[in-house]
Amino acid sequence: QVRLVESGGGLVQAGGSLRLSCLGSGLSFRHLVTAWFRQAPGKEREVVAVVSSSGLSTRYPDTANGRFTISRDNDRNTVYLQMNSLIPEDTAVYYCAAGPSFSMMTDPYTYWGQGTQVSVSS
Repeated sequence: QVRLVESGGGLVQAGGSLRLSCLGSGLSFRHLVTAWFRQAPGKEREVVAVVSSSGLSTRYPDTANGRFTISRDNDRNTVYLQMNSLIPEDTAVYYCAAGPSFSMMTDPYTYWGQGTQVSVSS
């Protein structure tokens, strides 16, 4: 069983930065692909970034513009999402997810955290 706990969300002004953390428990966490998704009110959940179990491969959606960077530290069982130049449209609940497949879709991810709120003011 894998448990995921996100932290690092909060309120930030436009142009600011935040770093989200996802702490995974369980022996298998470091062997799982991990991703960050987000969901804004009234919108579907969308992928933000994906990182392989080793951390050597990452993937971002086509709409990404280099403002977000995903990374992981398997010694700390933690996956990070560095978010820079935040805009109000980034306001959403951000979720960490882990699973066996390197996917941009929600379905393959078996484990999900409870989410952390990110709010960007204009």
